[in-house]
Amino acid sequence: MRIERFDVFTFSVPFKTVFRHASASRRRARNLIVAARGPDGATGWGESCPRPYVTAETVDGAAAFVLEHRDAMAAEIADVESLRTWIAAHQDAVDRNPAAFCAAEIAVLDLLGKHEGLAIEDLLGVDRPAAEFHYSAVLGDSPWPVYRQQSRRYLAEGFRDFKVKVSGKLRRDRRRMAALDSPQPVRSDGTLRVRIDANNLWRSADTCIEHVTGLGRPVFALEEPLQADDIDGFREVAAECGTRIVLDESMLRLDQLDSVAGEPDTWIANVRVSKMGGVIRSLDVAARATDLGVGVIVGCQVGETSILTRAALTVMQSVGADLVAAEGAFGTHLLRGDLTTSSIMFGRGGVLAAAEAVDAGRGGFGLTVDEQATKGLELRGARP
Repeated sequence: MRIERFDVFTFSVPFKTVFRHASASRRRARNLIVAARGPDGATGWGESCPRPYVTAETVDGAAAFVLEHRDAMAAEIADVESLRTWIAAHQDAVDRNPAAFCAAEIAVLDLLGKHEGLAIEDLLGVDRPAAEFHYSAVLGDSPWPVYRQQSRRYLAEGFRDFKVKVSGKLRRDRRRMAALDSPQPVRSDGTLRVRIDANNLWRSADTCIEHVTGLGRPVFALEEPLQADDIDGFREVAAECGTRIVLDESMLRLDQLDSVAGEPDTWIANVRVSKMGGVIRSLDVAARATDLGVGVIVGCQVGETSILTRAALTVMQSVGADLVAAEGAFGTHLLRGDLTTSSIMFGRGGVLAAAEAVDAGRGGFGLTVDEQATKGLELRGARP
């Protein structure tokens, strides 16, 4: 198959509520959208969420990367094998610009699947999503009235798994953790499973340990408590707090798993498709993590549309029983508008019936992009 051209867009859509954590406060999504155009009029759609505090990328910089490489990609990529070859040949560039490449890669995979009449899983040799996936409730560092309302809503909806963003202010964080105590049991053992995300908040392991042990309830995992790549500090925190460490900003490339090999009970890899550089690289990291016995969370960037939500389903299916948790699928629970005619999002209890979420018979990711929604896309680097 020959790719005619790539079109590059940005998409900005407001959130229904402000989302806050230690690294950022966001009122809207601003995402990179790429369209891969085929010779038969077909279009593959891709998306990523460049975030400076995750991969040091901006939306503008990511768009510039795709514009710089689009002619070479169109000339050199014709199938999955040549796509893998391109990734390998440009590994250093993709390592520096993973979110930028992610949007282009998803667009290419979608186009290839449509051209060949194959669902993306068939194209990549992964089982099609068939199971129900249970997503985590995610609570940001919102003002108390908002946080209390959101936590009560999640509890009332039957969520069993919670991810809580912490502020570093002990009294504030203790209050938020206490809000999750519920009179009705929602797990078989009568408890919730809670993990916390610090977004690289602390610089000292001792300070982190003092805070976490003072929260007033146990947590099963702690995400990025110290500065990114402080593996020795993470080990100290894990040992003192009796918890596992989720690697997120410290897990951007396959080779970073080498530093945690041999310690499967300590680590969990948060594999977010946008930050990993696309579906293929995410599948490679997830496979290596499971080989090492390291748990896998398939995460998301705040503000993803259904395009990235669908891409994550492929990775989740590949992980199988080793999937520790899933994040995302917020759709129009969070966004004021989506790019697809129907939004892929969790229902009651965080459950998403994957087989019902997409039309595998359409080929590619099985999504229909809403033509009305595309009017909100800002075209970048248009051809003269």
